[in-house]
Amino acid sequence: MAATSASAAIPSPAPASETELEPLRPLLARIWRDYLKQRRGKLILSLMAAAVTAATTAWVASLLDPAVDRLFVERDTSALWQIPAAISAVAVLRAVAAVVQALLVNRLGHGLVGEVQGQLFERTIRADLARLRSQHSGAFVSSVLFDANLMREAFTQGVVSYTQHALTLIVLFAWMLWTDPWLTLVVAIGLPIVSSLIRRFGKKARKAAKGAMAETSVLSTALMENLDGVRQVKIENREGAESARVDEVIARRQRFIIKGADARALSGPTSEMVSMFVLAAVLAYAGWRAQSGAMTIGTFTAFIAVLLIAAQSLRNLANLQTVMAEGLTAARRLFGVLDVQPTITDRPGAKVLPEGPCAVAFDDVSFAYSAATPTLSHVSLSVAPGETVALVGPSGGGKSTILSLIPRFYEATGGAVRVCGEDVRDVTLDSLRAKIALVTQEPFLFDETLAYNIAYARPAATQDEIEAAARAAAAHDFIMALPEGYQTRAGEAGVRLSGGQRQRIAIARAFLKDAPILLLDEATSALDTESEALVQSALERLMEGRATLMIAHRLSTVRHADRIHVLDGGRVVESGTHAALSGAGGLYARLVRQQNLEGAPA
Repeated sequence: MAATSASAAIPSPAPASETELEPLRPLLARIWRDYLKQRRGKLILSLMAAAVTAATTAWVASLLDPAVDRLFVERDTSALWQIPAAISAVAVLRAVAAVVQALLVNRLGHGLVGEVQGQLFERTIRADLARLRSQHSGAFVSSVLFDANLMREAFTQGVVSYTQHALTLIVLFAWMLWTDPWLTLVVAIGLPIVSSLIRRFGKKARKAAKGAMAETSVLSTALMENLDGVRQVKIENREGAESARVDEVIARRQRFIIKGADARALSGPTSEMVSMFVLAAVLAYAGWRAQSGAMTIGTFTAFIAVLLIAAQSLRNLANLQTVMAEGLTAARRLFGVLDVQPTITDRPGAKVLPEGPCAVAFDDVSFAYSAATPTLSHVSLSVAPGETVALVGPSGGGKSTILSLIPRFYEATGGAVRVCGEDVRDVTLDSLRAKIALVTQEPFLFDETLAYNIAYARPAATQDEIEAAARAAAAHDFIMALPEGYQTRAGEAGVRLSGGQRQRIAIARAFLKDAPILLLDEATSALDTESEALVQSALERLMEGRATLMIAHRLSTVRHADRIHVLDGGRVVESGTHAALSGAGGLYARLVRQQNLEGAPA
């Protein structure tokens, strides 16, 4: 795809409104229903491990009370081995719980992200062609690679870590309340302030995350666009302009990322600062209590240690707000893609087309990509088995649209397209497309072996069948001349092959599919003379016995067609054989004169 002009800045996505960010309950319910419920065993076990980790954290802190009193105040010799043994035992239990938690979260999280990525691809590859053409592939790549991982972080690691730190706070607060209710009341004064700060920074993080994700899609689009159009960029000396264009997108994305990072950076220290104020108040109150003998040194030490651990857990909770915010935003974007249903689907009771030859007919067909611009108007034509029918005419006349309506890439807005006498809307898509082979001007090859590309429509084909198809397409000799023969990889989009070689691989694929309907979309227009002769010969063999509908700009390739339909402005303006149309003095005759075909042998 050619790169777009650098003079036009890439538009920045609109910021999210508050109403888009607020309703969480339906979103969380869907995440649970679609992804977490089926993994609830691992999730529950990981949460239990998190609870053990939280409990042992508080347990270690509580051991400081007897440790200080028995070791330093009472000088109890039995405590010399009892206290260290207890701490060691708790440490082992905590380590085991932490390892179990990590292992379960890894399996839970990566299983979730794999499922989401698979669903995204399946939904996208099954989407209507019109929708795929309206959305740049960069946005899809961004969702698959980035959004799914952000969702994983939030709803596996984030949920479990959040639970762990929340439970740690609860257990520590309960211990403080049991140890000294009045001192705990001093601590509780700071909780509403910290909670308010966490919510405020969380809201900022959600806004920043949504903006950053939108800009990530734009950046992916810009990068892929420039890589696709690198030859055009270089020939026009636009490298600097394109670099500036991408730099602008990167800068916008960085601003959102920095805002999110700022929210994360500020939430922890701010919460910690409030915690330190609380600690100062606790020190003052506890010191006053200790002077009157109402509090032991051990209790005071344990209380301060517990408070410090609680402050750290509170800071971790604040930082996790950003992770959760990014995950929620990513989930909304992902569900926006997953919720779009294709409109071109099998109708209830759709028929399966019978085996054998098939005719194609257009019965007063009209079509428009948009309501304001009709592309086809009342087109009627037919192609019988064994016939070759050609479509010619000026660019934009609707020729490629006619080919796209037969396999239902798009849906006719008026009239009916019929295959084997059936309206294509009344038959199953699988049986319809199994009847059709398509060879285009720029055939697409996967970065796989040539054998894989030839057998793409029939993956179970044997090597002998693949080679027979290649021979019929005049491709076997050049394939065998390659270092790895049929195991040679085609490269990205077939870049390792010449245009004529790619075309012959596509023809071999059509031979192997052996479909009764053949659609040719300017299959030789981009080839040199030698390649065109080879490809044209292969195409003539492929067309034998099939209902063939072909588009051609080179009228020399349609001279022997059974019928030629001339399209102009979405209408069939002339129909007939080459000889009849050449002598009729209409649009076809004018095209013949322009291509100097009048004196060419018939």
